Amino acid sequence: MARRPARRTARTAAARSPAVPPDSERDKIIAAFLALLAERPFAEIGFGDIAGRAGVSLAQLRGEFGSALAILAAHIKATDRAVLAQDFSDMAEEPARERLFDVLMRRLEVLAPHRQAIASLLRSARRHPPLALALNGLAARSQQWMLTAAGINASGPGGIFRAQGLAVLFASVLRTWVEDEDPGQARTMAALDRALARGQRLAGFLDDLCLIPSRICRLRSRRRRSDKSERPAAA
Repeated sequence: MARRPARRTARTAAARSPAVPPDSERDKIIAAFLALLAERPFAEIGFGDIAGRAGVSLAQLRGEFGSALAILAAHIKATDRAVLAQDFSDMAEEPARERLFDVLMRRLEVLAPHRQAIASLLRSARRHPPLALALNGLAARSQQWMLTAAGINASGPGGIFRAQGLAVLFASVLRTWVEDEDPGQARTMAALDRALARGQRLAGFLDDLCLIPSRICRLRSRRRRSDKSERPAAA
């Protein structure tokens, strides 16, 4: 099924333009970390490197962040906020899959200035399973917000499963996106479309799975009521 490109609103266009220079120590640290990540593997980035690139002291760096992973988490949160700040009201009448496609394409637009850093991070995650596990946790929480932006329930056990599945699917799309040099992003959109098609089937299975505990409880309740009604009355 062919997909249209994500809508280009004023906000998404702004997201693709050069980033505004950071003005706070926190912003400078995040920008410095992403610049370093574009140049070298995650494991080779030290606190001294980050502080030096950001132009802050180690004390200032420690005051803002406790680890490189915390800096990355702050970047992911900032990306979430940039996506969530956009206007999604014109998608209200679209099917859920279309809405999610649009939200995730907008996320990729926000991430565009950091393509090389993300490519480096993906390579590091493939080599270091503990890093991949930590990134998965960050990504799953982030995807709960993306699901919510698309008007899809992300709460409760079903929402957690859905967000986890979407995190895995989106990671696979990122691997295509970092190598897609076409301005029209045709390969990326095709990869996202296929991923969402797989996710739609998986989500249906998970929805059914999440219903099993409640069905079991209802069956047990019915059996207890049936057992009570069949007991002989006391003499």
